Amino acid sequence: MSEASVPVDIPEVLPLIPLRDLILFPNLVVPLFVGRERSIKALEEAMRTGHFVALATQRRAELQDPEAEDIYEVGAVASIMQELKLPDGTAKALVEGQQRFRIVEYLQTDPFFLVRVELIPEAELADVETEAMMRALTHDFERAAELGKPIPQEVLIAASAIEEPGRLADFVAFHLTLKVEEKQEILEALGARDRVELASRVLRKELEILELGSKIQSRVKEQMSKSQREYFLREQLKAIQQELGQFDEIQAEIDDYTEKIKEAAMPEEVEEKAFKELARLEKMPQGSAETSVIRTYLDWLVGLPWSKESQESLDLVRAREILDADHYGLEQVKERVLEYLAVHKLTDQMKGPILCFAGPPGVGKTSIGRSIARSLGREFVRMSLGGVRDEAEIRGHRRTYVGALPGRIIQSIDQVGTRNPVFMMDEIDKVGADFRGDPTSALLEVLDPEQNFAFQDHYLEVPFDLSDVIFIATANLLDTIPPALRDRMEVIHFPGYTEDEKAHIAHDYLIPKQIKAHGLSDKKLEIQEAAVREVVRRYTREAGVRNLERQIATVARQVARKVVEGKRGKTVVRERTVQKYLGPPKFGYGMAEEKDEVGVATGLVWTEVGGDIISIEATKMRGKGGVILTGQLGDVMRESATAAISYIRTRAKDLEIAEDFQETLDLHIHVPAAAIPKDGPSAGITMATALASVLTGCPVRKDLAMTGEITLRGHVLPIGGLKEKLLAAHRSGLQTVLVPKDNTRDLELLPEHVREDLEIIPVANMDEVLTLALVGPCRPAALAKRKLPKAATKPSEVKRAAAAKKKTAKEAPAKQQPPAKKKAPAKKKAPAKKPPAAKRPRT
Repeated sequence: MSEASVPVDIPEVLPLIPLRDLILFPNLVVPLFVGRERSIKALEEAMRTGHFVALATQRRAELQDPEAEDIYEVGAVASIMQELKLPDGTAKALVEGQQRFRIVEYLQTDPFFLVRVELIPEAELADVETEAMMRALTHDFERAAELGKPIPQEVLIAASAIEEPGRLADFVAFHLTLKVEEKQEILEALGARDRVELASRVLRKELEILELGSKIQSRVKEQMSKSQREYFLREQLKAIQQELGQFDEIQAEIDDYTEKIKEAAMPEEVEEKAFKELARLEKMPQGSAETSVIRTYLDWLVGLPWSKESQESLDLVRAREILDADHYGLEQVKERVLEYLAVHKLTDQMKGPILCFAGPPGVGKTSIGRSIARSLGREFVRMSLGGVRDEAEIRGHRRTYVGALPGRIIQSIDQVGTRNPVFMMDEIDKVGADFRGDPTSALLEVLDPEQNFAFQDHYLEVPFDLSDVIFIATANLLDTIPPALRDRMEVIHFPGYTEDEKAHIAHDYLIPKQIKAHGLSDKKLEIQEAAVREVVRRYTREAGVRNLERQIATVARQVARKVVEGKRGKTVVRERTVQKYLGPPKFGYGMAEEKDEVGVATGLVWTEVGGDIISIEATKMRGKGGVILTGQLGDVMRESATAAISYIRTRAKDLEIAEDFQETLDLHIHVPAAAIPKDGPSAGITMATALASVLTGCPVRKDLAMTGEITLRGHVLPIGGLKEKLLAAHRSGLQTVLVPKDNTRDLELLPEHVREDLEIIPVANMDEVLTLALVGPCRPAALAKRKLPKAATKPSEVKRAAAAKKKTAKEAPAKQQPPAKKKAPAKKKAPAKKPPAAKRPRT
């Protein structure tokens, strides 16, 4: 903050700040908030040159960037008393009006207004007529305050003490609620008497409006007195009816609420609050609008399940049977539920767990919540948080608002009717925040076992115990959840399903569900397991099973149509007939590449929908050491490419590459698909392998994929999402995967059959990666002499031979197949489609 004293002389040339909806008069102190760029620069210039600034008002307040013709010619010179720079780049200044001026000319308009001004002298006349006008103006000003004008008492005292006519007119005009044009007219008046006369005229008009408003208020007051008289007569009528033994509806309502409050078994504090509100209702006139607000509030209080709860089933065997019947796999989640049941069976003091199911879409996060409720014998309630931006959605609105209601937490508890349901908060990672508050901050209390026993809803204004509720949140990404909220939940990761798991799920759940949904039966439709695996491999590429269910539904619809058209018998969908129902395959299955190629390496990536494989291409051309990176690569991935190039340059001699190759060659690294943004460090070793291949001329193994971060010294650092990446490699039919050595501990999370099918080799440095990846006689001698690292998992020779035989049969040319009768022309195989561009893979 900077302060300035007021100099004696006012310069002729001053910086100008245009004002919006504000007229500054001489001898008055006002705060200014300066936010426009030109105004801030004008303020800075004034502070630098003498602390004087010209203030004139815009003709149109809505203009953000006014020109000279948009500003009144007459304003007031102000001295800057204080200035404060605000964190958002704006400024606040305290200014005092000194003297009126008229703009002679604009010297500049950018970067701020600089004007030459002519000061308007103040001519004070102390005659008797002016004195009389001043007294009348002061009296009218005090009369306006008496009629309800919001004028502080200290302002009235200050006005009565002013002896100069011009200053009094300015003071009164400033404190009246007038239009900008009216205040500007007073400011521009030359003589002091003229300004007093103008102020008196405007104030007299304001007094007429205030007196009219006072008459209207008196009329309303008379009508209210009439309503009170009617209320008194109604009360007398009630007393007469009571004496005659007639029914009293009001007392019956009070008695009904009293009985409901006692039956609700509320906590003592809540019951006291309910009876207090009931007493207010009893004393309040029935015609009052407040009675409906109190009735609604009491209805909510007596309707909530303060003591009603579901009787839990603590049979672990039955609970396990229900969980297994509804969902295949998800062993970690099932074990956590059974552990909770076991502990709860031993102690009654255990609080409900707060779980967060995190994983890609379609893996069963939401549906397993209902199964958990069924296995525990509890009610189930689901609340979707996607797109919620208002804190009142969680905590409710205060009763002072019209139409106020409790938040969705209390509403859901009231809807389900018990105080201990399984409460699922779906899509918690998609909660937003805006000017209405941050809902995640309100969830901190809900999801904290140490606080939620006394959850305070803004509408109820009494604590409600949520400690017996089992809260389950679901999320696709944990990154968007605030750390404080994530810390309150026990995160259970949902991995993507393997091919075998998807086949089981389709056979046990999806196919029967779609057969029933389409009005079919087992006698009308049968989908063989081989056909299901064909759909999984070539028509879906996802971590969950939603798209698989859609493809099964597509088959069921076509069969249903045939049945309606008169087809008899059972339709059997086999592997070779899948294309008849679903069209050409959408994805390729098998090797990432058809053959060993130079400059092409297969990497593994993680996306929101699970893992996937990706090919990284590199090529060289004549040039001067330029490096081209394409494929919408993020900053981290670009840095990984730079580190890979630096490593190759330092090992050029060992790799039998010309040490000055970068002086004569340009390198280009491309990561398909170009339309999908990509980022992350784990493609480092893949890019280094592609570069080494293109510079040495050695091809890279087609059946090998890799993932890992590279350092300048060639070390391979651990990465995240390994399980999802290895599942993607397994889905794609790859045989060998290179992973960082420090990620070996993560292999225990892989399903057993995946570990049996894949050869997973941990590597510690790039020399081991290149030794395993590069093939052919052109391999550098330094790599040929290295000892191969030991595989962490290795498929048996029987499985490897079976996989090779199956692949050979798949790739056999069509001409070797015996021709069928009336064989249709062979359709050209559709190219494999890329994942949707909305997903952002992280390598």
